[in-house]
Amino acid sequence: MKILVINGPNLNMLGIREPDIYGKNTYADLCELIRDYAAKKGIEVKLFQSNHEGALVDEIQAAYGNFDGIVINPAAYTHTSVAILDAVKSVGLPTVEVHISAVETREDFRQVSYIRQACIKTITGLGFDGYLGAIDALIENGK
Repeated sequence: MKILVINGPNLNMLGIREPDIYGKNTYADLCELIRDYAAKKGIEVKLFQSNHEGALVDEIQAAYGNFDGIVINPAAYTHTSVAILDAVKSVGLPTVEVHISAVETREDFRQVSYIRQACIKTITGLGFDGYLGAIDALIENGK
């Protein structure tokens, strides 16, 4: 199984950006956790992060025919991007939406998720472990 893990804007600033919300671990720590977990599960994983909407769309489109599923934290684009929603719909790959924080308990605008309607599952508020749960959900979906 091959899984693409996509992270949107400002996630490269983990450990610096609002550590009271996102924790003190860095994006490099997140990547290491995901790679180690995928190796233990015997799956291939590719990690991608960008602050640019078009780059995220391009990466989703490039996943078509090359990956079995997508884990995505669109970050701020969760609440604004029809383009990312349409890209996920276009490729037709099982996709799990992940958020490090419990977005449902935060500002009103964070209650809206455009991408959610194209996802098989949403995981929020579990910190970095949410990504591991998303990988497990894709593995289970692929059985």
